[in-house]
Amino acid sequence: MTYQAKVIAGGKVVIPADLRRELGIKDGDSLVVERDPAGGIVLKTYAQVVEEVQARFRELRNDLPAAGGSVVDELLAERREEGFREQAKFDAWVAE
Repeated sequence: MTYQAKVIAGGKVVIPADLRRELGIKDGDSLVVERDPAGGIVLKTYAQVVEEVQARFRELRNDLPAAGGSVVDELLAERREEGFREQAKFDAWVAE
């Protein structure tokens, strides 16, 4: 559905009552204003922004190693292996 909003003195935008009720926007609520890539603006509630951020973090979490591992554990394991290889090289050099 399309709504019409009006800009009044001081740059205030009046959002139609039906839309405010539908979205649960109350007097005094803060909204996030974003610039749309097409040149317009997008108004979002903080709840919408939080949902978007949580969804993005879920995507990142799904990229973690399988079997419940963490990126930190994977990095530490790689560093340990690298340390073992370096020690083996050193030991071989000393044995010469």
